[in-house]
Amino acid sequence: MFLIEKYHLNHKSIWDSFIDVSKNGTFLFKRDFMDYHSDRFEDHSLLIYKNSELVALFPANIESENIYSHQGLTYGGLIVNQDIKLNDFISCFGKILKYFHNKFFKNLFIKEIPPIYNSNFSDELGYISFITNSKIYRKDIISVIDLNSKIKISNDRFQGYKRGLKNNLKIKETIDLKEFWNNILIPTLSKKHSVSPVHSINEIQKLKNIFEDNIRQFNIYHNDEIVAGTTIFQTKNVIHIQYIGSDTNKNKLGSLDFLFYKLINELFTDYKFFDFGTSNENNGRKINSGLLYWKEGFGARTLTQNFYKFDTSNYNDLNNLML
Repeated sequence: MFLIEKYHLNHKSIWDSFIDVSKNGTFLFKRDFMDYHSDRFEDHSLLIYKNSELVALFPANIESENIYSHQGLTYGGLIVNQDIKLNDFISCFGKILKYFHNKFFKNLFIKEIPPIYNSNFSDELGYISFITNSKIYRKDIISVIDLNSKIKISNDRFQGYKRGLKNNLKIKETIDLKEFWNNILIPTLSKKHSVSPVHSINEIQKLKNIFEDNIRQFNIYHNDEIVAGTTIFQTKNVIHIQYIGSDTNKNKLGSLDFLFYKLINELFTDYKFFDFGTSNENNGRKINSGLLYWKEGFGARTLTQNFYKFDTSNYNDLNNLML
């Protein structure tokens, strides 16, 4: 028998502990990460029990008649324990659809977790989407390096790295993100794209202080002056590039090529995957070809991330699947 409880602050400890032992959870699902922007999203996360044992979590927020998992996160979905089997996964998901349907929510939107973040196979959502006739309303590409394979770097990227060596660039990890945010990232995003970082400097620094082993900052210096940097989200298997920025001399100095050559070939060789993130624009309908070319020059290749729209009234489609 499955039981659903709506998340409450009293659940924080058990929620976070479950994330640590789940097969597809990352620190982004920890409550301190989810709740840093709680003023922007109305949380309606769920805990799912089977015979009094916690077997799954569902991070979610609501907006009007819709549910999202999760608008404030890069990915979402059903977070499950290591031992869950297909039948229980389907039952959990069916209970969630029914729960939201009974509360008069019409649609459930999920940004799937890319498979490189899972510690075991976890592709049940794709099958469930087929059974329930869900819609893939968006599909992003993400560029990923398999660090266990031989990486072939392009001549362009290697020449950039050598320019960095010639210009005596220095790489440094720092716990203070302000220098990169204020001198590189914010001015660059404003000038090139007329946007600001998703996280303010106060937000990202607060998160860094909480998740010091997961959020890391690497800067590049030329003559002791910062010229480039990247903010990294580090999970069990994956190094994910959250922010990249450089000054106007990036091509002349080779700063970004130098930075990522060092990260990929020297600092993070013990990890499974190096995730550059998406190169999409216009909700997945366009590709930034220049950005993609640069990432592929380091050996990155393409995975896709599906964005699903479920009709909550289709929960009955998941009943009696097993013969």
